[in-house]
Amino acid sequence: MTLKALIFDVDGTLAETERDGHRVAFNLAFESSGLSWQWDVDTYGKLLEIGGGKERLKYYITYYKPDLPQKEPLDTFIRHLHLEKSRYYAKLLVSDTIPLRIGVKRLITEARQKGIRLAIASTASEENVKALLDTSLGKEMGQWFEVIAAGDMVKNKKPAPDIYLLALEKLNLSADECLAIEDTNQGLIAACEAGLKTVITVNDYSKNQDFDRAILVLNHLGEPDLFFEVIKGNTHNKSYFDIELAEKL
Repeated sequence: MTLKALIFDVDGTLAETERDGHRVAFNLAFESSGLSWQWDVDTYGKLLEIGGGKERLKYYITYYKPDLPQKEPLDTFIRHLHLEKSRYYAKLLVSDTIPLRIGVKRLITEARQKGIRLAIASTASEENVKALLDTSLGKEMGQWFEVIAAGDMVKNKKPAPDIYLLALEKLNLSADECLAIEDTNQGLIAACEAGLKTVITVNDYSKNQDFDRAILVLNHLGEPDLFFEVIKGNTHNKSYFDIELAEKL
C-alpha cells in the first residue's frame, strides 16, 4: 500500500510542550487563580497518564485535593481554570520558549514537497494545536496540516482510538495508507487500535514506557548531520527519518 499521509501527535512529539509548556502554564494558571498548587516535573509525569488537560485537572482534584471548597460546579471550575491555562500556554508559545523536536520541521517540509498529506491527532485542544503550529512552524506551514483531529472532537481520548479514527475519516484514507508518529504508550495504543503502523520518538517522560506494538522506536527523528538512536526496529540503513524510510515501513 502506498503511503499517502503522516498523522502526528502534538504534545511531546512535535515539541517538548508537556514539560516546558503545558506544565508551566498550569502552574501559572494556579497562581493567578489563588491556588497554592504546584505541579513539579515528576508529578506532571504521573498526571500525563490521564489524557486531556481538563481530565487531568479533574483527576488531580478528585485524588489530590478532594476537600477543595467549591463555589461553583466542578466542571465549570475546571473549564474556567483550563481556559486560563490555555491563555498562559499561548503566551509561552509566542515567546518562542518551546522549540520543535529534532527533525520535525525537515520531515514536514519533505512530506509537503513529495505530496504526502499531513494530519494531526491530539488530545490537546484545537486552539492549542493551532497555536503551536502557527508559532513553531509559521502560519503558512501550519496550514499544510489539512486535518486537525483534536481535543473534545471525540468522546473518548487516547488510549481510545477515537481521535485517530476521526483523522482517518477526515482524510478519507484507510489506516494502511497512513503512518502515525507518537511519543507515548497511550498514543501508541490509540494509533494501533485504529489500525495504524506507528513510529515512536521517546522523550524524558515516555522513555521507559512499553512500545512493543511500535514498528520503530527512536530517540528523535534525526537530521542529516545529527543521527537518531535506534531503540527498536529496522531503519533500513537510514540514519535519520525521512519519507523514504516512512514508505518502507
